[in-house]
Amino acid sequence: MTPSKLIVATILIGVFALSLANVATAAKKPKGVDLYKEYCKPCHGSDSPDGEYTPMTLIQDQWERFFDKKYVESHSTVKDPSHDNKPVTEVISEDNLKIIETFVVDHAADSEQPMTCG
Repeated sequence: MTPSKLIVATILIGVFALSLANVATAAKKPKGVDLYKEYCKPCHGSDSPDGEYTPMTLIQDQWERFFDKKYVESHSTVKDPSHDNKPVTEVISEDNLKIIETFVVDHAADSEQPMTCG
């Protein structure tokens, strides 16, 4: 094999390997809708004593304000029965909380794609 063909083959193999790595990484990242259903909906479904909340319940600015200023205060004493009764603020990782926030803001009442998270 000539040196130029070897270089081309090496580059193609590298591009292929990076493509596979990107697919694997994307597959592992949880979706906001799934995290919302796991962590939020059990306490905020219809007829909930804690109030029904879906992404459409608030507008984008209200959701952003909630996560910036009210989430920790309002949820630090809430226990999650699905996760060994640990406080919700400990159960939901910072990364997952950001994914949930992005999901509800992107699908808020005033967004281009409002969603109920049925």
